Amino acid sequence: MSELPIHEVLPQLRDRLNQENNVVLQAPPGAGKTTAVPLALLDSPWLEGRRIIMLEPRRLAARSAAARMADLLGEPVGKTVGYQIRAERKYGRDTRILVVTEGILTRLLQSDPELTDTALVIFDEFHERNLQGDLALALCLQSQEVLREDLKLLVMSATLDAEAVAGLLGEAPVITSEGRAFPVDITYLPHPQVPENFRQLPTTVARKVSELLAQQDGSVLVFLPGVGEIRQVESSLRESLGNQPQILIAPLYGDLKKEQQDAAIAPCPDGKRKVVLATNVAETSLTIEGIRVVVDAGLMRESRFDPNTGMNRLVTTQISQASATQRTGRAGRLSEGYCLRLWSESTQRGMAKKNSPEILLSDLAPVMLELAQWGVSEPSELRWLDLPPPGPTAQAQELLIELGALDTQLRITPHGQKILQLGTHPRLAHMMLCSVELGLQEPATLLAALLSERDIFRGEQRWDRDIHKRMEVLLGRTKNSRADFASIQRIHQQAKTWRAQLTERDTTSAAIADARDATGILLGLAYPDRIAKNRHDRERRFLLSNGRGAHFSHDDDLAQEAFLVIADLDGQGRDARIQLAARIDRELLHEYFSELIEQREAVRWDNSAGRAIASKQTLLGKLILEEKPAQDISPELISRALLDAIRQGGLRLLPWTKDSENLLERVRFLYREREQFADLLSGLALPEWSEAALIESLESWLLPHLNGFSKLDQLKQLDLKSILLSQLEWSTQQQLDALAPSHIQVPSGSRIAIDYGETPPVLPVRLQEMFGLGQTPTIINGRYPLMIHLLSPARRPVQVTRDLASFWENTYQEVKKELRIKYQKHFWPDDPTTAQATSKTKKRMNG
Repeated sequence: MSELPIHEVLPQLRDRLNQENNVVLQAPPGAGKTTAVPLALLDSPWLEGRRIIMLEPRRLAARSAAARMADLLGEPVGKTVGYQIRAERKYGRDTRILVVTEGILTRLLQSDPELTDTALVIFDEFHERNLQGDLALALCLQSQEVLREDLKLLVMSATLDAEAVAGLLGEAPVITSEGRAFPVDITYLPHPQVPENFRQLPTTVARKVSELLAQQDGSVLVFLPGVGEIRQVESSLRESLGNQPQILIAPLYGDLKKEQQDAAIAPCPDGKRKVVLATNVAETSLTIEGIRVVVDAGLMRESRFDPNTGMNRLVTTQISQASATQRTGRAGRLSEGYCLRLWSESTQRGMAKKNSPEILLSDLAPVMLELAQWGVSEPSELRWLDLPPPGPTAQAQELLIELGALDTQLRITPHGQKILQLGTHPRLAHMMLCSVELGLQEPATLLAALLSERDIFRGEQRWDRDIHKRMEVLLGRTKNSRADFASIQRIHQQAKTWRAQLTERDTTSAAIADARDATGILLGLAYPDRIAKNRHDRERRFLLSNGRGAHFSHDDDLAQEAFLVIADLDGQGRDARIQLAARIDRELLHEYFSELIEQREAVRWDNSAGRAIASKQTLLGKLILEEKPAQDISPELISRALLDAIRQGGLRLLPWTKDSENLLERVRFLYREREQFADLLSGLALPEWSEAALIESLESWLLPHLNGFSKLDQLKQLDLKSILLSQLEWSTQQQLDALAPSHIQVPSGSRIAIDYGETPPVLPVRLQEMFGLGQTPTIINGRYPLMIHLLSPARRPVQVTRDLASFWENTYQEVKKELRIKYQKHFWPDDPTTAQATSKTKKRMNG
């Protein structure tokens, strides 16, 4: 271990931890921090026989780190060094270093907030900013502040905003290891060769890997966004390299068997080379022996929560510059290396500097339940690097109240405590707990495990959206030779673990006889907000009980069912695609979900009759199960009828002004750009103000302002700008003005309105008013140049550009010749970059 760069700072680290409770260690990949630091601290006097817990963001990294440290001590894993990950543990009474994944640390804290037998908690690879890591650090900080003044915290990272973390830890000292890496030659693809879409990516990767194997020495590490791409590239390479047995192809991702993961990490046998096809699991922590070449697709797959739909969606997105640097560094650990980036240099310049924290992107229901168990109802009571956003926080709390996990005061209930003990998403845990009374523990635990695992169907079978067909395989009632056997094994093992945690069924309750009905009922318990009613149209569309839309992208037997429960949606757009669902009969809804069903009066606007029509409805959420005519109409219902008229006629029925339209387009613009500028916009509480979204949410933003209105022509009294502004938090309004201002002051002194209805936004300004300005005006903190429409004195377009400097240098002189003839009374200087901007004629300028 003497050759590891981290050894140079270990004495300083030991001294600091002897004096301080909190320390930040910054060390690049390959410095050796993950294995060297815990071992170096084993003889620290402050340990006093207690253990060190080290947190790793991934199971594979946790297992690998524990194995490496145990090997350095000449011991088996489970003695001095052990680990605990989901469904697997190896440690004993003598374990002094326990490597865990993030959910495990949270469980340890909840069971013993003082961490009585622990002296130090190490947060490794903290720059990945995983949701559970942020939560665990917040809990540790409060434990340290309130219960354990002597608890020590060490935050380690390769790329990290060290000062921000040090501030969070009470101005903790920062120790930096310079590390040691060999130079890596980085090559970008020429723009014409960059894959135009995800479908082309596997073919491009396989071709480039084959070329590099012939051109470069050593093993190759390929970064791909997900398992699907890994399998496609693996298949292509096995076919093209079939006659080269000296080249080993090794997939590497989280759900592989331990033996396959170990094979991907281990050194190659003599005379052989290896191609490791990995997700971003290989980006940090893991050391893969023999890698000299990296091929980086520049993409990753991450789950993002959309508070507008209440759903997670798995998105393939561009990595950050920090991640690209991490990946490139894998090629320079042993010798000079080579990295091929499958994007252009211009793309590199536009990439985000670092990844967005999960806490700003994820479903917060599990975190809010953990906080309630901790005794916290508001996230602001704890210390965070990034405070959980208010929208997703509120939505998570609403779901937990609906599931009975929280009471209306946001305190955890006994049911919520049982949910936490099952260690899975609250939806699935709630379903399993409710299954006991129904006598459905076996299908419930299998269904929960199935929804936590990748689809067991492969190939074309995955296009079948009926989740019950998967359940038939899991229950042994149908054989399917093409189902993924390894996934089925993991599902059964996890289901068995959960069943052991559930109480036995009361023998007086009878299980539901029809297995297909059981699947629909269980799924409804987990997803009451995704019970769906068929719209019976040609597009195979359904309306969800939460008011959202969903559709089948192709013909499916389930598209003919009257009611479904939808387990998996892609979450994109206002009408998401249905990925997995189960049928449920109307009668079962009344029998098993009666607490969700209510009676109410409703009204709609009849355009042909020009009046409101009222009815009495039986509702499950937004779904109308039954409807009967009603006679009397209250003023509130008349207001709702006006909303119905707007839904039918569109937003054009409202009195839009230039100011209100400008506000609307500015918000729409930033909403469209939120992924491109995620580092600036991810924390901005921007609503989706598309026409469809505004019409969908009329009750929340417009209905309160219709009090006393009964006719369509009264809508002219509305002040839409004020109404829309009231939907934005004050801080959001301030950021909106800063990032996407309504006007820009040009050199002449005029304030010119920006037209956000165009893409990119347009600044229409007379050419003379821009004299003296060398660069194109920008928005979004100087990162987004406007499209400049340069106008003649008569306000006719003479040039369109996003590069003002280039216009002055290359085009202005030609334009000037024509303008000087047409507009002789106006000032047309030879050097526009130094001339005085003006909106006046020469005579008025001189006067």
